Amino acid sequence: MIKFFLMVNKQGQTRLSRYYEHVEINKRTMLEAEVIKNCLSRSKDECSFIEYKDFKLVYRQYAALFIVVGIDQTENEMAVYELIHNFVEVLDNYFSRV
Repeated sequence: MIKFFLMVNKQGQTRLSRYYEHVEINKRTMLEAEVIKNCLSRSKDECSFIEYKDFKLVYRQYAALFIVVGIDQTENEMAVYELIHNFVEVLDNYFSRV
């Protein structure tokens, strides 16, 4: 199950966030800061899946935009990785040149 969906730029600013479980506002900001720090600090040679606390992070970079999805332990990482790509393709077709 997907727990949250984040779109973040290279400067670490959240551009879009969607939570599918209730998380208090102050915990959201701490969670986003830690998740962003973990994803931005990784090199391009490293895997796009990260074990983080009680869930997994799946992220993908498109130019200056990072898309990060938090999932539970039972979810398929490759399926979520493909979901991110399909989401970006839809945005690109709809808005042209995302």
